[in-house]
Amino acid sequence: MTVISENSIHVSESPRPRVASAWLFSRNVDLTVFLGSAIASLLLLAVGWQLGILNSDSPDWTWISAVLLIDVAHVWSTSFRVYFDKEELKRRLGLYLLVPIFGYAVGVALHSEGELTFWRGLAIVAVFHFVRQQYGWVALYRRKANETESWTWWIDSAAVYLATIYPLAFWMTSLPRNFEWFVANDFFALPEFVDDVVFPIYVLALIAYFAKSVYLYFTTGFLNIGKDIVVTTTAVCWYVGIVALNSDYAFTVTNVIIHGVPYFALIWFYAKARRKSTGQFYRAFSSNWIVFLATLWAFAYVEELFWNRGVWHERNWMFGSNWDWTEWKVYLVPLLAVPQLTHYVLDGFIWRRKSNRGLENVV
Repeated sequence: MTVISENSIHVSESPRPRVASAWLFSRNVDLTVFLGSAIASLLLLAVGWQLGILNSDSPDWTWISAVLLIDVAHVWSTSFRVYFDKEELKRRLGLYLLVPIFGYAVGVALHSEGELTFWRGLAIVAVFHFVRQQYGWVALYRRKANETESWTWWIDSAAVYLATIYPLAFWMTSLPRNFEWFVANDFFALPEFVDDVVFPIYVLALIAYFAKSVYLYFTTGFLNIGKDIVVTTTAVCWYVGIVALNSDYAFTVTNVIIHGVPYFALIWFYAKARRKSTGQFYRAFSSNWIVFLATLWAFAYVEELFWNRGVWHERNWMFGSNWDWTEWKVYLVPLLAVPQLTHYVLDGFIWRRKSNRGLENVV
């Protein structure tokens, strides 16, 4: 999620007094969706250890709760930001129509060169999206607290980026691992020296971040708790799920939950703010958080039904018998990936302050 451009944080605005402990949504909501989601992830690791599945593939209950109800569903939540909001859809109709159309065309072209080529391309876009979303939260917290200093921006950016980039570097220098982003071999290997180079920079970036936070607190009394939580939970969950442990279960629960849950909150508060000025359909499906989530879960289930019956041939107990799509996979697999790709790409546009006037009045 790219909420604000980098330059707008530390160059384009005159300095303003910092606001200590500024929350994005509210104190309780922020603590729940950022800190609470990370604690839930770590508790699930403890549950996995007790059940003896910590070093195994994700069981079906984990796949349902984390992948289906969080990861896939949060992709569809973009609809409440764009496609269900008639005014927003009309405002940039070309962009919102061309992204899925162009994405599908590129997907077919990549898949025609080989299935692995397609999945590697999608994995690159997905990883970029996951990394940028964590930076987006940091940028939002800086904006909310009126942090405009260039030197603090450099430290904050380095810390949150390295908190995600180093685990990825470790992953790609330690292949094969017992988990993958989408499919086996969708990451390409990097030379081992990359890990040796990135690791000390990673450690220094995190030390600098927390040293800066302590320094500001004792010299000015300033403490951006929400931002500190985002950086800390990102560093902990990405390190534990990718570096410290080597299992699909651990990677799933540490990666998906802290990514999807805060995004649900962002879209939900956006939907609440937009409800009165949108159509009847939008108001009906965002009337309360239960209906909101149930709508997203329904879309996620339908999507996964097609994936599992037509491509993966898994979980027949949940989705039914398999379909033979062998001759049509080059066209159907990219089509099923359109929601994901659209979410990844549009997320770089729909939260930018400069190109979304009035967004700060909504979120």
